[in-house]
Amino acid sequence: MPQQTWTAVDDYFNGLLVEEDAALLATATDSDAAGLPPHQVAPNQGKFLHLLARIQGARTILEIGTLGGYSTIWLARALPDGGRLVTLEADERYAATAAANIARAGLDQAVDIRVGRALDTLPLLAGEGYGPFDLVFIDADKPSNPDYLDWALNLTRPGSVIVGDNVVRDGAVTDPADTDPRVQGVRRFTELIAEHPRLTATTIQTVGAKGYDGFTLALVTA
Repeated sequence: MPQQTWTAVDDYFNGLLVEEDAALLATATDSDAAGLPPHQVAPNQGKFLHLLARIQGARTILEIGTLGGYSTIWLARALPDGGRLVTLEADERYAATAAANIARAGLDQAVDIRVGRALDTLPLLAGEGYGPFDLVFIDADKPSNPDYLDWALNLTRPGSVIVGDNVVRDGAVTDPADTDPRVQGVRRFTELIAEHPRLTATTIQTVGAKGYDGFTLALVTA
């Protein structure tokens, strides 16, 4: 089916089931105005993350990849009083935009933005005694996904949930000869999950306003 149909279906369900308030709408608008890439999750995907965190009863959330803070707001709004979300962003300009968006949403007291390469800031979190996190959302540079998975396992517990976004890559993930490092990163990420004795997982393909992609959902079991 054409992209136009996928977008129309998203619009239909979003109109009935997903409410973007002024803070979320402004986050998307201001992120675009600041020149950030349009890589944030779609509204229905944000609501999915929000519901997943609530179903999980998450009190602590780790997000790898903040961008403009759109998914951060959805996730932070699922936290109970006293809950905490730590989000990691490599780009200072993106982090500054996210900080303004998160503050406007009234969530700056619940959200800790760490600026720098995630592979540099993750060891600092561990050293500061953060974790175990109840939910980890991985949505950053795909070549580093295998390393992010290792850190997610270090910073979680049995019963924690790990979500990896953008894992289908328009279907390119099926081609082992694809030289795109993002595709290879996702393939290795998936293989490591499949091999890991502490994880059980599945991947769901998605189509919609953001095109053709998908996410992986993993449960830490031991």
